[in-house]
Amino acid sequence: MSSFFFSTPVDIDILLEDGDERETVDIKLEKNRREKAPLYLDGESVKGAVTVRPKDGKRLEHTGIKVQFIGMIEMFYDRGNHYEFLSLGQELAAPGELQHPQTFPFNFKNVEKQYESYNGINVKLRYFVRVTVSRRIADVVREKDIWVYSYRLPPESNNPIKMDVGIEDCLHIEFEYSKSKYHLRDVIVGRIYFLLVRLKIKHMELSIIRRETTGSPPNQYNESETLVRFEIMDGSPSRGMFKQEQLNFLPHQLF
Repeated sequence: MSSFFFSTPVDIDILLEDGDERETVDIKLEKNRREKAPLYLDGESVKGAVTVRPKDGKRLEHTGIKVQFIGMIEMFYDRGNHYEFLSLGQELAAPGELQHPQTFPFNFKNVEKQYESYNGINVKLRYFVRVTVSRRIADVVREKDIWVYSYRLPPESNNPIKMDVGIEDCLHIEFEYSKSKYHLRDVIVGRIYFLLVRLKIKHMELSIIRRETTGSPPNQYNESETLVRFEIMDGSPSRGMFKQEQLNFLPHQLF
């Protein structure tokens, strides 16, 4: 029977090194809950300590204690099928007994984290430390998530974007953006030209939309989510008018 139905006989604390000093990322969870996760980079070591504490001073028999660092992709529409693309493990204790709290250090050195963390509509890519106290009856498991950024050099080619949209003989608008690729702490700079205006326009806004594609045909899922709307004009423009726009990514949760 699962230990979910019973009070576990042991408390497990996972403490990451420099946890209080490290930058954190605010993560959106289910049911409008949020939590902060420590930020790590590709190639950075993940180290800390695990404290195992038997409850009420009782003796705890176990068949081994281990710690793992795992990278996993979870598909929300297929919850029973998780893909582990990274799995590192260390044995903390051989089978035996615990009567008093005991702390075990761990160190996963220079871990290659090939993907960035992501928390989307249909999929989550997460990295976490998992501690397992193995027992004959039911294992006791604790997990602690981290968040991973992977910085890359800017692209050599990053040309500006120009495009025309409109309604024939009624509206003709030209958009111009300073470049075609942006990083998550970037600022969008651009202009909007009104070449022809024969419609009454109430207002105009820019939206940042996250487009998410998961799976592969024929089981492919596409989702779009509007992350932020930014009003740039209230009222109808005149012909020849242009609006200069600037939108900062930093205050918005884009991942």
